[in-house]
Amino acid sequence: MKEVVINSDGGSFGNPGPGGYGVVMKYNQHRKELSGAFRKTTNNRMEIMGVIRGLQQLTERCLVSVYSDSKYVVNTIEKGWAVKWRINNWIKSNKEVAANPDLWAILLDLCQEHEVTFNWVKGHAGDVENERCDELCKIAGKMPDLPADAGYENAL
Repeated sequence: MKEVVINSDGGSFGNPGPGGYGVVMKYNQHRKELSGAFRKTTNNRMEIMGVIRGLQQLTERCLVSVYSDSKYVVNTIEKGWAVKWRINNWIKSNKEVAANPDLWAILLDLCQEHEVTFNWVKGHAGDVENERCDELCKIAGKMPDLPADAGYENAL
C-alpha cells in the first residue's frame, strides 16, 4: 500500500468571512500542492476541507498520515467523536448539535477508504509544510470572486 503524507491548514478572515485551505501532499519524491477558498466560511470548516481535498486526490487505497495544526480536526477524528456524532444523528454528548456535519460525513467516508492517522502539529511554529499550507490558504482566501461554501451559507 502506498504511504502518503498530507499536510493541511485552513483559515478564514473574519470567522466567518472569506476563507481558504492549503494542502501539501507527498508520496516518495512526488509533491503536490492544493488550495481553494470560499467567499464566506469559518476557520473550522476550512481546516476540515483541506483534509477532505487532500484525501479526495487519492485514486487507490493508501496508508495516509495527515498533519494538521487543528486540534478540532485531529481530536474529532482520533478520539472518535465524529463517529459518535454521526451515530447519534449529529448530536454531541452534551446534547448540542455538532457543527459542520456535512463535512464530517464526507471526511468519515474518506477515512474508511484509506488507513488514515491524524497528527497534530503546532501552527506558526516553524514546521515547513504547515507554514506552506498556511501560505497557500491565505493566498487562496484573497482571490477575487470566490465561490459560495454552500454547506455553510445554506445552513444560515
